[in-house]
Amino acid sequence: MKIAKINNKHIVQEFLRFDPTFHLSDSIQLKEILSVQPYRLSTVGEQSKDIFFGNIFSRIFVQDEKFGVPYMTASDMMKSDINSGKFIAKRQAEKLHNLIIKKDWILISCSGTLGNVIYTNELFENKMGTHDLIRIIPQNGEVKSGFLYAYLASKYGYTLLTQSSFGGVIKHINPEHVANIPVPIFPQEKQEQIHNLITEATQLRVEANRLLEEAVEMLSNFIGLDFQEKEKLSGKVSLKEIYQSLSTRIDPPTFINNGVKAMEIIRDSGRELVSLSEIDGITVYRPGIFKRNYVEKGLPYIKGSELFNINPFVRCDNLSKTKTPFVDEMALKENQILITCAGSCGLVKVITKEYEEREAIGSQDIIRLQSENVLFTSEYLFVYLQLPFVYDYIQSMKYGSVIERIEPFHVQSIPVVVPTEELSANITSLITNYKNNVYQAFSNENQAISLVENEIALWQS
Repeated sequence: MKIAKINNKHIVQEFLRFDPTFHLSDSIQLKEILSVQPYRLSTVGEQSKDIFFGNIFSRIFVQDEKFGVPYMTASDMMKSDINSGKFIAKRQAEKLHNLIIKKDWILISCSGTLGNVIYTNELFENKMGTHDLIRIIPQNGEVKSGFLYAYLASKYGYTLLTQSSFGGVIKHINPEHVANIPVPIFPQEKQEQIHNLITEATQLRVEANRLLEEAVEMLSNFIGLDFQEKEKLSGKVSLKEIYQSLSTRIDPPTFINNGVKAMEIIRDSGRELVSLSEIDGITVYRPGIFKRNYVEKGLPYIKGSELFNINPFVRCDNLSKTKTPFVDEMALKENQILITCAGSCGLVKVITKEYEEREAIGSQDIIRLQSENVLFTSEYLFVYLQLPFVYDYIQSMKYGSVIERIEPFHVQSIPVVVPTEELSANITSLITNYKNNVYQAFSNENQAISLVENEIALWQS
């Protein structure tokens, strides 16, 4: 039980709030620390040109991006790939121009999951963001925008952001609360160091995205698939095909699917296809189910829903090092390809160095694919599994009703286009650079946030 005496001035300063959870939170102690720190104190509002969010609106989605503007949710903004595949009708977007995102802004999730913060780069430019995002347009004067982001993204910034939450079932924060968050004015030299690390991280992510797009385009051109998705597919399937199918299934999506149709077209075009199970040096597996022993400090436990975040370690759970079985099987190792296999099936991630450095382990609901093959490298397979028709093909193998699933043997049956040695080498080189950029961006941002946290920690000693 926490007990404390609250001064009247604190109630007045904090919008006349009386609830104990607010006044007994860690942010009150943090504000006391900030009030006696060695630097001048400002606020987020004083260091910003504007802080705002949008009005609630009824969304009109379109399927064709020619007639729409890319739409991004609060969860999308935290992902390494922010493209949701959803588009708001242009005629509606024109009336909601205040929801359009620009680069070098700071976005904060302000409803449901609170306090997630991102610094926008050119990949965010001209995308429409949900109204549930607080937009900060930094002045970038006395306080550098990269420093302001690192401060708000730190554990101290998170504490100050979430302390001001209100609401019953669904918690919220608003621009007024964010504007009143105190900001210490670090020396310009230290601010510059932190700001440069953040801006370099954003550019590294832009370059990583370009490299991945180049690799996907290179492979797509090689395959040369001339296939347009249709709204409705139909076809005939013989009993022989059903008996020879992977699970002797008769449900239409197993045979009448854009991915299945695309594989047939590729095979008929003369391109050589080989299933993953036929390739030497390929391992596909999934760890067993186990009881989780959560601890405050332990092995970072990455779930499928967190896997695609830019930084999945920020608020992930930790499992006991000694009481967790299958640790070796669950360990996330550099160059592994992970494929989600429950709920949202077929999403693909390649593991970069930071996961191994932090001894992270992954959920049992993620299939692992490892390659020691010099032609079918991990990098080549990662790009191949990114292709839309391969994703569709994986959907044809799903089973289950409430929670759909795929298993390792489904992944092993995926047909893979055999590349030339030159193509494989070029794609491997591009994705190697892609992984290096992703890792360096993570390292830069983590270093910047650590510089902020370490400085504030000194004031408490």
